[in-house]
Amino acid sequence: MGNPLFWPMIAMAGLTFLVWLRMFQTRVGEMKRRRIHPQSVAQSAQMAQLVEDSRAADNFRNLFELPVLFYAAMLLCLQAGIDSVAILVLAWAFVALRALHSYIHCTYNRVMDRFKAYVLSGFVLWAIWGLLVWNWLG
Repeated sequence: MGNPLFWPMIAMAGLTFLVWLRMFQTRVGEMKRRRIHPQSVAQSAQMAQLVEDSRAADNFRNLFELPVLFYAAMLLCLQAGIDSVAILVLAWAFVALRALHSYIHCTYNRVMDRFKAYVLSGFVLWAIWGLLVWNWLG
């Protein structure tokens, strides 16, 4: 089964894939429904002006911000041979909070609910990095 730290990374990649599918579905659906020609949204500024529902696209971009540091931390743990149960638990907590953030962002999009999930996932990520450094030094 390999190192257990692979599974949270696979789950994050799976979440990113699901949001990508949702983005594709909503964007193409809206463009067809509103008869927006693809060339008229060739640049992000044009897309922002013409497409009304950007929730999934916005969330997709979010999945390449903090999660990049998550992937880096997991890969460093794997490389250094750090197999801490605490890091594994925090990794799954990060994935769960990012999934909650994505769900909120792609559905009802209440900013304060989304913000809470974002901040909590950030704290979890910094805890992962703290434990990674602690394990590495000790």
